[in-house]
Amino acid sequence: MCNSTCLNMPAMSQSSGHEDYFLSRRCIWVNGPVIVGAGPSGLAVAAGLKPQGVPFIILERAKCIASLWQNHTYDRLKLHLPKQFCQLPNFPFPEDFPEYPSKYQFVDYLESYAKHFDITPHFNEIVESAKYDEIFGFWRVKTISTSSCVPTEVEYICRWLVVATGENAEKVVPEFEGLQQFGGNVMHACDYKSGENYRGKRVLVVGCGNSGMEISLDLCNHNASPSMVVRSSVHVLPREVFGKSTFDLTTDMMKWLPLWLVDKMLLVIAWLILGNLEKYGLKRPCIGPLQLKNSRGKTPVLDIGALDKIRSGKIKVVPGIKRFSNGGVELVNGEKLEIDSVILATGYRSNVPSWLRDNELFSEDGISKKPFPNGWKGKAGLYAVGFTRRGLSGASVDAINVAADIGKS
Repeated sequence: MCNSTCLNMPAMSQSSGHEDYFLSRRCIWVNGPVIVGAGPSGLAVAAGLKPQGVPFIILERAKCIASLWQNHTYDRLKLHLPKQFCQLPNFPFPEDFPEYPSKYQFVDYLESYAKHFDITPHFNEIVESAKYDEIFGFWRVKTISTSSCVPTEVEYICRWLVVATGENAEKVVPEFEGLQQFGGNVMHACDYKSGENYRGKRVLVVGCGNSGMEISLDLCNHNASPSMVVRSSVHVLPREVFGKSTFDLTTDMMKWLPLWLVDKMLLVIAWLILGNLEKYGLKRPCIGPLQLKNSRGKTPVLDIGALDKIRSGKIKVVPGIKRFSNGGVELVNGEKLEIDSVILATGYRSNVPSWLRDNELFSEDGISKKPFPNGWKGKAGLYAVGFTRRGLSGASVDAINVAADIGKS
């Protein structure tokens, strides 16, 4: 545990006639920052503070680091970008790791990262609220600790607050007419592990991003029959171009060319390698993939085999959903499908608005209002890491800036 002073407050009285849920309350003064989130972003900030001798506390609602990666990703997942673009500051991937590490290798890397920098988060601590106390000039972070049999209410007092919960803290589950009457199995992609249990089943995959494409591919590989809902347009790019990653190629082009020109070149490359995808139901957006990513945070799909299954008809592309019924679904074009299961690859969102009070750094949807690379710092000691819409590389840049700024304060 980092350097802090712990004040144990008296237990709540039971004389009120109500059963006490919290049998103890604690108030903890933290000499350094409180970091919320023990994913890659939070770990990277902590690693930057360690060499400077800055004490800190990391609060993590789950019982492990990188809980999204460990508990809410499918088995076949690999990093979509080459490992050199995904490593955290001052700790490269092992040389024997493949160019695109699996999720298990990435988790092992993060565990090694935490061990190397001697980072020990406080697990099972759910942040209920965080608010800046203008009278005293400190942040007050209230949590519920569930580490013991009896939940404990804890309040941390600190000068700096680092929000590192990321853009994908909560699953998005849209409402669909008739879904309660469907009767089959319905799950979000965060709970999907493998297509093993779907052999011979007709599965509707709602969503056509990287997760929707990969889950549909995995279902095919396990002899299921997936139909993938493509409600709107989507950019699909090859993961590699002549042996070089598309991301690496894009990064090189951006050093010399304007964004609009790089977008046009990417579309030409995609057309030459992948062909015309509209005849398969995959219509491209009107604006380029980089502009769409920067303006709306919508990441282009990097194809790793799903397109071949779409061309062969093993993955059926269908339009938007009108309503569900018992054992089936009606699409907006009037077509009706009989299905056994539904997997909602409908994405994730930030949970920051649910607990961070009265701040100017985050928008209503929990994303930093300032564009990259300036979205990491707010007022009164508030920081954001991992809200760049630029993946792990953007989070690492934020973490380096935050650790340096706190260290010199």
